[in-house]
Amino acid sequence: MDMKQWLESIKNTTPKKPFPILSFPCVSLLDVSVRELTADSDLQAKGMKAVADRHDTLASVSMMDLSVEAEAFGATVRFSDDEVPTVLGALVQDEEDADNLAIPSATSARCKQYVEAIGKAKELITDRPVFAGVIGPFSLTGRLMDVSEAMVNCYAEPDMVRKTLEKVTAFLIEYINEYKKVGANGVVMAEPLAGMLSPALAEEFSEPYVRKIVEAVQDDNFLLIYHNCGDNVGVMVDSILRTGSAAYHFGNAVSMKDMLAKIPQDVVVMGNVDPAAQIKNGTPDSVKAETKRIMDECSAYSNFVISSGCDIPPQSPWKNIDAFFEAVDEFYK
Repeated sequence: MDMKQWLESIKNTTPKKPFPILSFPCVSLLDVSVRELTADSDLQAKGMKAVADRHDTLASVSMMDLSVEAEAFGATVRFSDDEVPTVLGALVQDEEDADNLAIPSATSARCKQYVEAIGKAKELITDRPVFAGVIGPFSLTGRLMDVSEAMVNCYAEPDMVRKTLEKVTAFLIEYINEYKKVGANGVVMAEPLAGMLSPALAEEFSEPYVRKIVEAVQDDNFLLIYHNCGDNVGVMVDSILRTGSAAYHFGNAVSMKDMLAKIPQDVVVMGNVDPAAQIKNGTPDSVKAETKRIMDECSAYSNFVISSGCDIPPQSPWKNIDAFFEAVDEFYK
C-alpha cells in the first residue's frame, strides 16, 4: 500500500473515518484478561480483528503496551488482569549504568510476540492499514531511569541521558524495522514524557532522537504517526513538526482546535476525546456530546481526524466506545 497516498487521501475525503487508539478493550470481546492478552500473539491478532469487525476505523492499531521495550532492556514489569503492564524501578541510575546498558535484540522478551501479532493481524485484517504501537525515545529513557529522575537528569546528568537516548534510539530503529518486515503499514509512536519537558529541553532530549528514527524507518509504504499527550505540547509545536513524522496525534490535555491553528493544513492531525474521563468513566451521552463538540470545533480543517486522546483503557465499556462511533456517524449525517 502506498501509505503517503493513503495519508493524502484522508484530507480529500468526507466523511472521515475515525482513528481511535483502540486495542486493549478487545479483552471483553475475547473474554480474556489483559495479562493473557499481553503474553499471546494469537490473542492480540484476534483482538485487533474483533475490533476491526465491530467498527469501520481508518486503520487498525495494535496494543499500546509501553512496557514492552523497557522489559527488553531488562526492566521489571508488573502485570495484572485488568490494567496495562507497568515498569517498576530503574535500570539506569548513574552514568556508569548508562555506559554499561546493553542494546537488546529487537526480538527479545515480549517484543517478538508483539511483532508476530502484527504479522498475524495483517493476514486477518485486509481492508485497512495496520499500525503497530511503540514507545518514543525519551519516554523509554524515562522508564529505564524512572520518569521523575529522567526529567531531573536532563539538568543534573545530561550526558547520562544522552548516552541512554542513543542506545534506546538504536534499539527502536531495529524494533520498528522488525514491524516493517512482517508487513506493518506504520507505527504510532507514543512520546508523552517529552510533553512534560520545557520546549528547550524537548528540543534537546526528544526531537533529534525522534527525527533520527523517522529518517531511518519512514518511507512511501511505512508511516510514523507521532503521539504526545503531555501538557506542554501546545508550546512545542515547532519542535514536534521538525521530527518529520507523517502525522500527529494529540491528547486531551490541549485544545485540538488550538493545535490545528498552529499546524500546516497539509499535515494530518488526530485527537482527542478523553479516553479516561469520557470513554472509560463517562456515559454514552457524555461521550457523544464530547465527540460532537470536538468535531464541531475542528472539522472545518480538512486535515483533522477524530480520535481518542490516547490509548483507550482495557476496562472501558463498549457502550461508550460504540457511542463514540455513533457520534461520528451522526455528525456527518
